[in-house]
Amino acid sequence: MADGSEAPTGAVAASARATLAPKDALGWVDKRSYPRKLRGMLALDDFERVARRRLPRPIYGYVAGGVETDASLRGNRAVFDEIAFVPKMLVDTSARSLETTLFGHTYDAPFGLAPMGGSSLAACQGDIVLARAAARANIPMITSGASLTALERVREAGATTWFQAYLPGEAPVITELVERAARGGYDTLVVTLDVQVAANRENNIRSGYNSPLRPTARLAWDCCLRPRWLFGTFLRTLLVDGMPHFENMGPRTPLISSTAVRGYGRRDRLAWPHVELIRRLWKGRLVLKGILDPEDARIARESGVDGIIVSNHGGRQLDGAIAPLRALPAVAAQAGAMTVMMDSGIRRGTDVLKALALGAQFVFIGRPFLYAAVVAGEAGVRHAIHLLREEIDRDMALVGVTSAAEMTPRRLAPARGSAFLPSSGA
Repeated sequence: MADGSEAPTGAVAASARATLAPKDALGWVDKRSYPRKLRGMLALDDFERVARRRLPRPIYGYVAGGVETDASLRGNRAVFDEIAFVPKMLVDTSARSLETTLFGHTYDAPFGLAPMGGSSLAACQGDIVLARAAARANIPMITSGASLTALERVREAGATTWFQAYLPGEAPVITELVERAARGGYDTLVVTLDVQVAANRENNIRSGYNSPLRPTARLAWDCCLRPRWLFGTFLRTLLVDGMPHFENMGPRTPLISSTAVRGYGRRDRLAWPHVELIRRLWKGRLVLKGILDPEDARIARESGVDGIIVSNHGGRQLDGAIAPLRALPAVAAQAGAMTVMMDSGIRRGTDVLKALALGAQFVFIGRPFLYAAVVAGEAGVRHAIHLLREEIDRDMALVGVTSAAEMTPRRLAPARGSAFLPSSGA
């Protein structure tokens, strides 16, 4: 990063944080220093409400949508409401810390930024903005295989070392992309498993979204209705970088074309022997994303995988898939020494703590941070990260824990039902 404004890193960053008051170390020192456009952003959901007004209908629909009836999308959120906290009193939590060690690296919070395809379509230079904000906050970001920015450029801009790959069951294609990620400086490869075929995203068809985008009168009209996005994101991108292309999977395909077809390969052929091939080729840490079945966790462990992300793709692939939080305890029980992570549906600090209590060591969050980039660029993402860190810190004190490791199932109870009522003796 060449502008000289980056937050200090490594030992220097630790020293800088030590000079701040504990509250200030969470992010913004003075709320009066917030950009005006962020002062009404009090929680992650606030960013979506503003972003929806700024994005063209097809673009917002692509980011926000699920699949078919949206059962998975709704289920990912609803499951958190089934769980309540059992806080412990008279615990000294003044020394609480959000620091979390993952694959030998200590991050400043137990969450990171999930991979999101097409981020630069919603926010100008979205992938780079997200990567820089994550680097400044000392949390990981996973570069998306469906990014409109070359993986090498994202790595250079944001110091991220995690790359998510969409791979077909074809050894030559696997070898080529794995070797490219290694040359690009990545050390953690995240292979997404739940994209065997394209999902039935009816909402995209109804809103006029295609991939690549097809130039139509309807698309042009939708874009003209959002002049801030048209001039501040799309035309600005064309002037600075030219026509965006899908850069990191299959043939390089333009974002907008009346004839181009994206090549996905035969992802429905991807199987465990290919994971073994990837393990032989990839010398860094290997993570499988999309695990929901405990048996798959066991096979992953036996295949030499380093970590798994319990995920249903944010409710964007199989309609009616089990919510990751619900699947988490059984999957974690089969993980052994693998690192267990989770995504899908997390919006509050309390959601993070519930996931940690049920077996996750780390979580990833996607859409809210992209909405924050739409609202205010890198400053918006930094503010969103700060809000979530502040929530987690506050909630840890209220629950009575000082670290992520202290979040166990003992701190949880069912939120509904009458199982807690004493027996009447009848």
